[in-house]
Amino acid sequence: MEDPNELIDQEPGPLVPAEPAPPIESRFLFVDVAALRAKQLRRGARLRFEPEPGVPLLKKPERMAMEEVRRGLVPYQVLDPRTRAEAQP
Repeated sequence: MEDPNELIDQEPGPLVPAEPAPPIESRFLFVDVAALRAKQLRRGARLRFEPEPGVPLLKKPERMAMEEVRRGLVPYQVLDPRTRAEAQP
């Protein structure tokens, strides 16, 4: 890096994933994914959707995260328990 401001001048990446995440059918997985996303929002992450005009803006990060997950804007990965057990020493 020759220019110390090089990172500042770069355009930010897309906020929305290229393709939506597969729908979550398990309510327990939905809660886990939304809870992790809410933690990111509380730490300052930006929303991945634009509020619709005429609809009141959600204020709690938990509700915003649930809406993002419902819309398929939060990528997630479910690991196979056998693969996870093999990876641990």
